[in-house]
Amino acid sequence: MTFTTKKFDFKNKEGQTLSGRLEMPASKPRAFALLAHCFTCSKDFIAAARISRKLSENGIAVLRFDFTGLGNSQGDFSNTNFSSNVADLLSACEALSQNFKAPEILIGHSLGGAAVLKASLSLSEVKSVVTIAAPSDIHHVTHLFESDLEEISSKGSAEVQLAGRKFLIKKQFIDDIEEHSLLKGLSEAKKSFLIMHSPTDNTVSIDHASKIFLAAKHPKSFVSLDGSDHLLTKAKDAEFAAEVISAWLTRLLPRMR
Repeated sequence: MTFTTKKFDFKNKEGQTLSGRLEMPASKPRAFALLAHCFTCSKDFIAAARISRKLSENGIAVLRFDFTGLGNSQGDFSNTNFSSNVADLLSACEALSQNFKAPEILIGHSLGGAAVLKASLSLSEVKSVVTIAAPSDIHHVTHLFESDLEEISSKGSAEVQLAGRKFLIKKQFIDDIEEHSLLKGLSEAKKSFLIMHSPTDNTVSIDHASKIFLAAKHPKSFVSLDGSDHLLTKAKDAEFAAEVISAWLTRLLPRMR
């Protein structure tokens, strides 16, 4: 089955335009999914692109977009935080609902995985949630710029190096993290969960996957991404993740009706 890629831009709650791409299957979509990319990445990151295309080839429409201040989206990244990422996801869900159909599937990579877990709790239409290399505690993200935390606290902000690029991180980002308990509410969520993680992930240890898995109730599944790195930078690893997600969702789709 082939697919087409359409530009799908929408507004966030601040009225800024977020840049999205909607992968549509050739025939009527069996379901709609929303995909959240990794921290400081973009919608065009290899894992996001490969997963979206694989699902589209199997009849599932997928929207992937750049969070505020990243990629081709408007806004200032330094003014964003975990709460704004969740809000962006809710705006994306609303845009899909208004133009096509509410997404029944949320997929998130790394901090994007944490964001979809949080967002899913307020979205009754969502029936299935997939996390890839997601932290169980979003405070964990601060270890990426641990050496800069003192400067952020004392001066209110600091320019940090992340994935070879410089980003301005403000104290409000740290303060916002402290307000969130990611696992709270998962046990009451009436959704299906697929937790994917590499046992050799050096950025977010597999212990985080265990905590998410234990917090969620059945139906839930865990798949080891053995040998892959945190960002699934090898094409074969991203392709494997895409194939597993596609197979898992194909089995669940009849129950989601």
